[in-house]
This record gives sequence, structure tokens and C-alpha cells, in this order.
Amino acid sequence: MAGGKKLTKEEELLLQDFSRNVTTKSSALFYGNAFIVSALPIWVFWRMHQMDLVQSGILFGIMTIVSTWLVAFAYKNVKFVLKHKIAQKREDAVSKEVMRQLTDADNKKISRKEKDERILWKKNEVADYEATTFAIFYNNALYLLLVLFLSFFILKSLDPSVNYIVSIGAAGGLLALFSTGTQ
Repeated sequence: MAGGKKLTKEEELLLQDFSRNVTTKSSALFYGNAFIVSALPIWVFWRMHQMDLVQSGILFGIMTIVSTWLVAFAYKNVKFVLKHKIAQKREDAVSKEVMRQLTDADNKKISRKEKDERILWKKNEVADYEATTFAIFYNNALYLLLVLFLSFFILKSLDPSVNYIVSIGAAGGLLALFSTGTQ
């Protein structure tokens, strides 16, 4: 902070826990999962819409990259919103668990502030894990349903290449859009 008081290590960690930024590990997990779910429709268009893999390879590649970015964006947004809701709901259970794990000797040695820090750390860890897994599951299911619905019901009469571009682009775009309104 320019001209102000420096943040302590605990304050920096707390801000990091409640920021929109995700860790490198979470980001890799998000982009890996997003790539897999974005590549799945290739099989549908190859087998069911009879698109040639080699001829459509560049199209598949470009749309998979665009879709991967949009799905990962949706993961991050949903995780951010869910993490705080889950943290509030899990607070009592995590507090009880942390206090139960402390032995009587530990309980006497540790200050109230350190107990609260352990509870806060554990609560954020649990909330982060649950929010991450649910964000991936929820967005994957919604994305695939949107792709299938658009591809087989709304855009079924279009040329398969156009159907693919619009289905994948619209599903990814709608998913990203929906993720911004979940607050």
C-alpha cells in the first residue's frame, strides 16, 4: 500500500482466500477439465453429424480453445460465489472438527487467536474444495446439455460445420454469461 500501513502475512492470506484469483493448481485443474469437456462434442459431431475429423480439424481446434476459455471462466465465477456460501454453511461443523482434533494439552497451549486462525484456514480449505468440485460438475453438466440441445433441437437443420460453430460458441457464451449472474 502506497504511503499506508503494510499488510501482515495473515491479512494477505485472508485477502487471497476471498479474492477472485485462483491458485495455479486450481487454474490448471479448471483449464484441464474445461479442455476435456470442450473436446467431448467433437465426438458427437464426428459420429452423429458425420463431420470429417481431418477436414474439420482446424475448426475443431479453434472452437475447442474458445470453448475451453469460456468454460474455465464460468468455473472461476461459480467457484467464487459458491466458496463464500459454503464457508458460511460449514463454519459450525469445521469449528467443531478443529476443536475436537486439538488435544487437551494443545488446547491449553494455543491462544484463542491461533484457534480462530486454524478454524478460518480449515473452513477456507473445505469451502475451496467443495466450491471447486461443484463448479466443475455444475458447469460441465450445463455446458454439455446446452451443446446437445442446441445441436440436436434448435440447429439440427443447419450444415454440420455451422451447427458446430454456433452450438459450441453459444453454449460456451451462455455458460459464461450465466456464471456472472449466479450471485
